[in-house]
Amino acid sequence: MSIRFRLTIAAIAVILVANSLLSFSALQYLGRVWMGEVQTRVRRNLSSARAAYENQLNVIAAFLLATSRDRTLADAAEENDRATLDSILQGVGVPETMDFAGLLDASGRVICRVGSRQSGEDLSADPLVAQVLREHRPAQGTIVFSRERLLAEGPELARRASVPVIPTAAARPTAKSVCTDGMVTAATVPVLDARGNLKAILYGGNLLNQRYEIVDTIKQQVFRGEVYKEKEIGTVTIFLGDLRISTNVTNEDGSRAVGTQLSTSVSDAVLLRGETWAAPAFVVNDWYITAYEPIRDPAGRMIGVLYVGLLQAPFAHQLHVISIVFLGIVGAATVASLMLLLFIHALVLRPIRSVVEMAQKVIGGDLTARVGVRPPGEMGVLCRAVDSMAQAVAEREELLTQAANQQIRRSEQLASVGRLAAGVAHEINNPLTGVLAFADLMREKENMDPQDREDLEVIIRETKRAREIVRGLLEYARETPSVKTSLNVNEVVRQTMQLLGKREAFQNVNLVEALAEDLPTVNGDRNQLQQVLVNLSLNACEAMHSGGTLMIGTSRADNKVVIEVTDTGCGIRPQDLERIFEPFFTTKPVGKGTGLGLSVSSGIIQQHGGTLEVESVPGKGTTFTIHLPAAAAGAA
Repeated sequence: MSIRFRLTIAAIAVILVANSLLSFSALQYLGRVWMGEVQTRVRRNLSSARAAYENQLNVIAAFLLATSRDRTLADAAEENDRATLDSILQGVGVPETMDFAGLLDASGRVICRVGSRQSGEDLSADPLVAQVLREHRPAQGTIVFSRERLLAEGPELARRASVPVIPTAAARPTAKSVCTDGMVTAATVPVLDARGNLKAILYGGNLLNQRYEIVDTIKQQVFRGEVYKEKEIGTVTIFLGDLRISTNVTNEDGSRAVGTQLSTSVSDAVLLRGETWAAPAFVVNDWYITAYEPIRDPAGRMIGVLYVGLLQAPFAHQLHVISIVFLGIVGAATVASLMLLLFIHALVLRPIRSVVEMAQKVIGGDLTARVGVRPPGEMGVLCRAVDSMAQAVAEREELLTQAANQQIRRSEQLASVGRLAAGVAHEINNPLTGVLAFADLMREKENMDPQDREDLEVIIRETKRAREIVRGLLEYARETPSVKTSLNVNEVVRQTMQLLGKREAFQNVNLVEALAEDLPTVNGDRNQLQQVLVNLSLNACEAMHSGGTLMIGTSRADNKVVIEVTDTGCGIRPQDLERIFEPFFTTKPVGKGTGLGLSVSSGIIQQHGGTLEVESVPGKGTTFTIHLPAAAAGAA
């Protein structure tokens, strides 16, 4: 997966996530604002509906008040002139303006009624009548009539008040199947004589049960006939308790949805707690943005509910259109951002493409390849650094090639020397053995003068020295085969230390072992590894002229066994460190060394798959470090 692809995907993800969160938050906020505005409108509509509802009461009160100002009415009431009273009541406005009207005497008993011959009934307990009796002032409000009161006012009113109850799952269960009570808007007006004495009480009102002119008038005044898809968006309903008794909400068949009930949650909020409730609700067969408020009687009791509702569909359509437009704008901005992003990525990452192409050429072996472009900013710095790195690699490759060629030539020379050394060793080994044998025999003669004996000792000593040189040449030429077995390095070190401790040269040297436990085994030739340790120890001993400390330690590093041979001798000069592993190179005096010990030791370690390293500080000592690979698990 390329950097460009990752950066592009990451940037696209950031843009998409950011725009998605922005769209989600904006749409949520827009929905809340929309709902708040619609609910505010519904509340205003509810206030307008309340005003229109109150206006119905004012109209009734105005008719009654105008009638009560007729002085003939007070005189006829005082004289109990039934004919005059009946004539006056016929002009009150029944049934054009009011459903019922009547006249009470000063004690609250019925004198006469419009459309009914029942009289003599005591209505002083009626809250509106009681208020007039107390205060001698007009009173108006919404009250509930029982079926008996409705029958007294007129059988037609009792029939119209009867509303079948249609149970709904969301409403509170009720045992009544039919509501027979009636909710009326009524007014009472005192009839006073010239001296201000109460002579009678004029009353009248409208039964709200199934009187659709009132809700339709309120709807027309509030919503002005606004329609959506040939359907009026506004509805008004009057509830008696939680029962819908007058409404312009229709069923699917087009009939008025009277008899249905309020949901329990709305009923509790409005009728029990007296709150105004506004929220979306499913009303009969459609969703509306609704508002409800309680209708109270003159005593303040909540006897019903006034409802207005706005069809949700047109407002949801508006919100849907606004949301689509907003999402379209966001989508267009997102597409533009992505296109701009891809262009910027192509512009910014073009140098990286050049760097990748140059790197592939270098990997393919073309060390002359370069980026070549120098864009401004950090990319230019990167391209310049990559070109510099490629130049350095080419120069380093050239140096390595030269060093490798030199090493190859040197290896060929050493191989030739090794083959020559092996041949020479084989050729001169037998003659040297013969010379040494005859010299030893001659030394046994008793008639040899001192000078000849001394010369013979020199011959024997130099012949042995020549034999040691030949032996070293043979070892350097790898003529001695190795036998590798699984070895415990600590045992090899202990055996070497025991061997060294018996030699006279190590009498003034303090031998120290620092062996780690639980070391893995190695595959090696015991004699050859012991020879390496002896060679390193002898060199260390010769470097400590006045005695010192020789420490051989073991440890484990990764999957290798480490052997360290450390002395406190004179150390090795820095200029000699690079040559000490060369054949025949020695810093010892003439006659003290052949220069093959470290070279042979290095060859043995390499044959074992390890390395031999050296660190030295002149005047303080030297440390030779051997790294040997651990034997594989389960190896013999």
